[in-house]
Formats: sequence, C-alpha cells, structure tokens
Amino acid sequence: MSESAPGTTTVRPAAPDAGHRRRAAPAGARTATGVCTVLARYLTASAPVAITAYDGSLAGDPTAPSRVEVRSPSALSYLLSAPGELGLARAYVAGHLGVTGHLYDVLRTMTDMAGGLRPAERLAIVRELGPRHLRWVPPPPEEAPGRLRRAALGLRHSRSRDSDAISRHYDVSNRFYELVLGPSMAYTCACYPTDSAGLEQAQFHKFDLVCRKLGLRPGMRLLDVGCGWGGMVAHAAEHYGVHAVGVTLSREQARWAREDLLRRGLADRAEVRHGDYRDVPESGFDAVSSIGLTEHVGAGNLPGYFRFLCSRLREGGRLLNHCITRPTTRERHRTGPFIDRYVFPDGELAGVGTVASAMQDNGFEVRHSENLREHYARTLAAWCANLDAHWSEAVGEAGVRRARVWALYMAASRLAFERRGIELHQVLGVRTSASGHAAMPLRPDWGV
Repeated sequence: MSESAPGTTTVRPAAPDAGHRRRAAPAGARTATGVCTVLARYLTASAPVAITAYDGSLAGDPTAPSRVEVRSPSALSYLLSAPGELGLARAYVAGHLGVTGHLYDVLRTMTDMAGGLRPAERLAIVRELGPRHLRWVPPPPEEAPGRLRRAALGLRHSRSRDSDAISRHYDVSNRFYELVLGPSMAYTCACYPTDSAGLEQAQFHKFDLVCRKLGLRPGMRLLDVGCGWGGMVAHAAEHYGVHAVGVTLSREQARWAREDLLRRGLADRAEVRHGDYRDVPESGFDAVSSIGLTEHVGAGNLPGYFRFLCSRLREGGRLLNHCITRPTTRERHRTGPFIDRYVFPDGELAGVGTVASAMQDNGFEVRHSENLREHYARTLAAWCANLDAHWSEAVGEAGVRRARVWALYMAASRLAFERRGIELHQVLGVRTSASGHAAMPLRPDWGV
C-alpha cells in the first residue's frame, strides 16, 4: 500500500434517492437544523466545508468550496447501523453520502467523522427524525465479506484466500489502473528525486533506486515477488541487463506484463508468471525485490516469508523489502474495516522494527533502512489527480462505486501518510556467507 502535492480528486455529485428532493438552504445560513443538527459538531467555525441534507438543512458556510451532502435517509441508516469508517464508506460508495469539491480537503478538515456518531448522537437522530433510520441497509456489492465469513475461503493468508483477495483488488480492469497509475503502471510508492519531479520520473527513480540498492549488474538473476504489472522486472532487464523473473497472483497483471515485455523487446530476458511466489522452484538468485507484497503476507507469516526468500538467494545475494509500515511496533496489525472490506482484504501492517527483526532472525543481515513516508503521500496525490482527470472513463471501466472506493481510499491514505498514521520503509538485507562475508560496499553507493 504506497507528497508540494499535485491536485486531489474532485468527486462528482450523484442523484439522491428517488422521492427525496433537497430544498435549497437560505442564502447566508450558518445554523444547523434538522438532519444537520447532529452533524454540525464536526465543523469548526472556520472550516471550509458545509454539510447539507435531503431535508434542506445546512451546517457551516454555504459558500464553502467543499460540501458534504447527506442525500437520503439511507445515508443515516448506514451511519447508524455501522458506526465509524465502515458506515461512512458504505454511504459514500453507494452514493447516499456525497462530496462536491475536493474529497481530500473534506477528509483533512473533518477527520473526526471517521470515529462515527457517539451513542448520544445516534439516539438524538432517532428521537428527532424517527426510528426508520435504524433500518438495515444492504452494503454496496463492492464490499467483501467480513473476516468471519471469509473463513469459508480458507484460513487467513492460505493460498486460496490470498489468491481471492488479490484477484478482488487487482483483476478489475487493466485500463482502469492505466488511468489511475499512469504509464509506469507502478502501484507502489514512488521516490521523488527533486521537489519538481513528476510521477513518472519519480517511479523511474524508485525502480532505479531499488536496482542500485540490490547492486544489479549485467548477467545477474533477479526474482521480483508480487511483481504487479512488471515495472521492476522490465526496468531491471532494460537498464541493468539482468535476467528477471516476476511472480504475481493476479491473472490480469500477468497478462498485461507479458504483453508489455513483448512490446519493449524484453521477453528474451524477463518473464512474469501468474502464480504464488512460494511455487518458484529456482534458487541461486543474485537479488530479490519485494515491493508492496509484505502487506499481503501477514505479520505472523513474516518469518517464513523471509526464510523462503533467503533460500532463493545465493550467498552475498541481497533482498530489498519495500512495504507500508505502522509508525510503532505496538499497534494492531490488521487494517481498519474500510480497507479490509473494500481495498485489501486480509491486509496487515507491521512496524519497521517487526519487519527488520523478522529479516535478521531468518537469514538476513540488515544493512540499510529508509523511510519514504512523504513520498507516498505525494504519490497518492498524483494518483488522485489522475483519477480526477479521467473520471468519466474510469467510471466506464470499473463502475461509479468502484471509482468512489478508489477516490476515498487514496485521499484517506494520502492524509494518513502526511500525518504519520502509516509509513513506507525500504529495508535492505543480505545473505552473508558462513564466514560473514557480505559482499557489500564500505559505504552505500546507491545514493539516497
């Protein structure tokens, strides 16, 4: 999963439920009545956001550049039936809760909304507006089953369940990802070499940085696990002359990557396989790159993960692990309900200390660590701008609800990186010889 920033996603209005016409609020109104009475607590006097509701009520400044729209009673039913971020996500994805203006600006101003309505506030809604708002509303079809129901697909992080989780997220539409990610098709944190660099330059720099940290040279063999659309595989083969093997659980990613390697004339020295990284039979690789896969492995499986990767390397071979991390090792590993049900089912995040410990306890000497947190915030801002610029085509490819999932996920993630709710670390390890020889330079020679 991963900063001055480009523009952010602007969310288009959607029609409210049939039978609920919103009345215009009086010009200059700032006091909250009706539905907005409870929601007004989320606005400060100077907040550049207004809240309007289907009953004509308004909270905040009606001239504010951004606006949250409670479009129907169903929005409140979502908030009441699943308090917190899940209820908000359901209402937004289904179109009953809307945003006009910049979604990122709204989230930045009203982050307390993610905590949900307090019991007294839920009771106030029921008393003022009637018990009909307590009714259960089915979640949008884009929502994955809860963790308990997913047990029918196998144990958490079993092969079958991992395959289903990856397919749900990535096998949507390659064209949709092209619109959001840009030509690089890199769905991981970029590394901006300068403040003025654009997204494509930053993604090139990220792949190049990984290659240099791994010490790649012509003729070497690289294994890239969780290779996505093959960006690292292609970069290493084209610019460093290595023979590269990439592995992904997404059938659509593998198909796109193979076609891209053929277009670029790299198929003779680079390949992308559709399958599980645990099924790679070869060993003796000179380097392994793991860019954005650890989040799907599960914190409890990190020791076995790194043992396997170490077994694929020759002595002196290096591993570069690039993943989203928690800011401490004391926080829970599992993601929140919105990310778990709409974005990365079964995803888990560990602190960098947990990742580094798992590496050094399972065959690696840790040689370098780097935090790219601000870079991921900037990457997400660029992806939001891409989605905004291609909104109509993106909706045509994946549907408006899936597009809303992405808009909400990326804007919220950008904010989380900016505020150090999550981080992004690259950790470099080496498999030393029995005598301790690491084949590393005396000082880093890759630049930072």
